[in-house]
Amino acid sequence: MSEPQDKEPVIEVRGLLSQFGERAIHKDLDLTINRGEIVGVVGGSGTGKTVLLNTIIGLKDPEGGTVSLFGNDRATMSDAERAEVERRTGILFQQGALFSSLNVLENVSAPLVEHTSLPRDTIRELAEMKVAMVGLKPEALYLKPAELSGGMKKRVGLARALALDPELIFLDEPTAGLDPIGAAAFDDLILELSRDLGLTVFMITHDLDSLYAICDEVAVLADKHVVAKAPVTELEKSDHPWIKEYFLGPRGRAAGKTSASAHAEQEA
Repeated sequence: MSEPQDKEPVIEVRGLLSQFGERAIHKDLDLTINRGEIVGVVGGSGTGKTVLLNTIIGLKDPEGGTVSLFGNDRATMSDAERAEVERRTGILFQQGALFSSLNVLENVSAPLVEHTSLPRDTIRELAEMKVAMVGLKPEALYLKPAELSGGMKKRVGLARALALDPELIFLDEPTAGLDPIGAAAFDDLILELSRDLGLTVFMITHDLDSLYAICDEVAVLADKHVVAKAPVTELEKSDHPWIKEYFLGPRGRAAGKTSASAHAEQEA
C-alpha cells in the first residue's frame, strides 16, 4: 500500500446533504482524504456512492454542506480555480466512457487537446507514453473501443485519466467485469502508479480483494453518512451490522486470508 506523504487534505466534505426530491441520500456526511492515500469507498445499494463521487467532481450540486478540493470550496471557485482543479484531477468511469468513434491514441489525447496548447507531435508523444504506462502495447494505439477487451478498455480509460499528470484520481468500480486475474493485475497497476506518481486515489469498489490489497483506508457509507473510515484490519473489529456482514462474511474472510497469505509471502 502507499505511504501518505503527510496529512494535507486533498478532499474535504463537510455536512453534505444530497437529495433527490424529498429523499435524502446523504445527511451530515463528513469525509477527508489526505494526500497520498488510496481510499476505497464502499456501501450497500442505495447508499449513494456514485452520488458522492459526482458531487465531489462537480457533476452534482449538493443541497447542503461543503465540498473542497485542494483547499478550494467548489461552491465559490472562480473559473480559473475550477480549471486548475480539473487539471489536477483524473477520472476513470465504470465503463471507461471512451469515445466510440475515436481510437485509443485519440481517446487518450483528448484531455491534452482540450486543456493544453501543446504541439500535435508533443501531444502524440505524451499520449503514447501514457498508453505504455498502463501496460498496453503500441499496436493498441489504433484500435477502436469496440475492438478492445474489457480489461484493455479499463487501461485506456486509466491512461486518459492520467493524461494531464493529475495529483488526484477517481476510480468508479475499476475492476468491475474483470476476471480475477485481470482484476488482480489492475489492482497491481493502480498501486504501482500511485506509488510512482504520488497519486491520491478515491476508489468506489465492491471488490473485497482490492480493498485488502491496495487501500490504505476504507470509507463506509451507511445510514446516510460515512460511519467509518479506517484500515480494513480495524473495520474487521467494528460492531456496525453492515460492516460486520461485509468484512466478516464468507467473501470477506476469504479476501482477508488471501491478503494475509500474500503479505506472508512478500516478507518471506
